[in-house]
Amino acid sequence: MTAFITDWLNLLFRWAHLVAGIAWIGTSFYFISLDLALRKRASMPTGVMGTAWEVHGGGFYHVQKYLSAPKGLPQDLIWFKWEAYLTWITGMALMVVQFYWNADTWLIDPAKLALAPWQAIALSLASLIVGWLAYDGLCRSPVGRKPALLAGVVFALLLAAAYGYLAVFSGRSAMVHLGALIGTIMAVNVFGLIIPGQKKIAAALTDGLEPDQALGALAKQRSVHNTYLTLPVLVFMVSGHYPMLIGHPQAWLLAGLIIIGGAAARHLLIRHEAGDPLAKVAWTLPVIAIALLTALWLTAPQQRQGGAAAASDAEVLAIVQRHCVTCHAAEPTHEAFAEPPKDMVIETLDDVRRHEALIDQFAVKTDLMPLGNETGMTKPERDMLGAWIAAQ
Repeated sequence: MTAFITDWLNLLFRWAHLVAGIAWIGTSFYFISLDLALRKRASMPTGVMGTAWEVHGGGFYHVQKYLSAPKGLPQDLIWFKWEAYLTWITGMALMVVQFYWNADTWLIDPAKLALAPWQAIALSLASLIVGWLAYDGLCRSPVGRKPALLAGVVFALLLAAAYGYLAVFSGRSAMVHLGALIGTIMAVNVFGLIIPGQKKIAAALTDGLEPDQALGALAKQRSVHNTYLTLPVLVFMVSGHYPMLIGHPQAWLLAGLIIIGGAAARHLLIRHEAGDPLAKVAWTLPVIAIALLTALWLTAPQQRQGGAAAASDAEVLAIVQRHCVTCHAAEPTHEAFAEPPKDMVIETLDDVRRHEALIDQFAVKTDLMPLGNETGMTKPERDMLGAWIAAQ
């Protein structure tokens, strides 16, 4: 019953997280595009810095952007904030269900660091808080006044976080934690800085006062950061499905390549929307290509080294019985699963042959399975299993 409840909570929170995330990203992309589409036109109202004409759904829209608030703002002024708030809230709920609820299985890797569940959860939560404080401190420091330098230092901070997560947690949860850290930075930027700053500016303008220019500069800085972090964070949140990422010994380096390639791709999209000629942003194309090709080179299948003798059928069956059937049985006995994960039943040699590609990816070339290596599968066992698969 516990596994049944967990599965349903996982599904519902994942669904809600996707819906909120799509809404947040869509709103962010739209307003970036809208800002870049604004044009100065004749006979614009006082205070308007640009307008845009749009067509959608069979209708035409005329949007105006004011540099300062008009004398009277309507009561139904729309604040785009709940998309960001709900993305973070549902993401944390999913983190609890997916990684905290069965921390021994999903979060902890005793081969890296033997932790009690409460210790692993405390480290997880503390890392998000410390990560945000470090980022915010950098932005407010003298480094924050130099955008290029700040970008480099924040990039180094995220690389350090990736390295730390991979040294402490399971590969699957480490990459997701990096995504959660970036998502936390983005959400707190909105909740703690952008929206409060905009409210203060709107109140000052409505009252006929001069707004604090620093608030606008701060909001602009954090909005730009959120824009460039959007594409990388999406990869980290789905990384658990790809063993070549989460099981790689230099996964922290792959994380860096994802950030570089994703940020460059976002810059290309932004400047294209602004109408820049391709020649002006063409430098992003080799950056994206180099990041992708380097990632492909790092994750390319390696020739299995000799030395491991192919196990006998009986030995392979014994390995499967020791390490696989707890979860991958027609009726799993592991408390975290009511049904075999991915509907993979691995109880017989025919089952092993049927799923050999996935077994090779998750349990031989990487140590992602068994989850958290709860059963203590050894490297010689993995090598024997790999040699048997190769011999089929």
